[in-house]
Amino acid sequence: MIISGKELASSLKQQMAAEVATFEERYGRVPHLAVILVGEDPGSVSYVTGKAKASAEVGIKNTTIRRPATISEEELLGIIAELNADDAVDGILVQLPLPKHIDSDKVIAAIDCSKDVDGFHPMNVAALWQKQPCVLPCTPKGIIKMLKVAGVDIAGKNAVVIGRSNIVGLPVSKLLLDENATVTMTHSRTKNLGEVTSKADILVVAIGRPKFVTADMVGDGAVVIDVGVNRDPETGKLCGDVDFAAIEPKASVITPVPGGVGPMTICCLMENTIECFLKKQA
Repeated sequence: MIISGKELASSLKQQMAAEVATFEERYGRVPHLAVILVGEDPGSVSYVTGKAKASAEVGIKNTTIRRPATISEEELLGIIAELNADDAVDGILVQLPLPKHIDSDKVIAAIDCSKDVDGFHPMNVAALWQKQPCVLPCTPKGIIKMLKVAGVDIAGKNAVVIGRSNIVGLPVSKLLLDENATVTMTHSRTKNLGEVTSKADILVVAIGRPKFVTADMVGDGAVVIDVGVNRDPETGKLCGDVDFAAIEPKASVITPVPGGVGPMTICCLMENTIECFLKKQA
């Protein structure tokens, strides 16, 4: 079974659009997402365009603030402070990565945690690990949704995560734990990695290396979630962190690249923006 994140995201966005359509009458306005894009990184530009498109589909107001890569950290923090103070803005997102002269951690921490739709603010991260209500990071949240829609029973399963980033690896391992999986975290320095991954019932790969996971690293019937977005060095086409063609016949469930986890990440960003908006209305 191939889980199409694209199809799932499309149906979830239709549901959100129906809900948002009632907000003008109920609350006098719709949710407002502000996205800050620094520089012209092609990947970042593409993501930001995708976020604007999804906002339009759901009926959320989207403002994209573009600034050159030469912007000072002080100026960027000033823009965030203005957005924090603006009651008409419900969600703030700074597109990563940022230029090297800007401290990303400082920028993320400057965002009002009640408007942090990425779920990266230290207060939201702390709340996640303490099982407190919080804004969940979009990609991990999307992964759990995909597993549930595919009918994967997570409880009691052996889940292996490759990658330990703050954006995917660490939070998805926590969400899998919260769903009662037994979680093993691995990374590029794990010894005998293939031995560990081949025992996984659920394998989440977020290591950022094209076709890193080969067929011998995956057990028969495994559920494989591929978070990677890379360029295949041979063909130049988009590919994931797993060798899809070789692994698809072995896996019981697998996500494609493109069209898998990516659309669900943007879908969950829309959901987080709506959640932040509704918390303010309560």
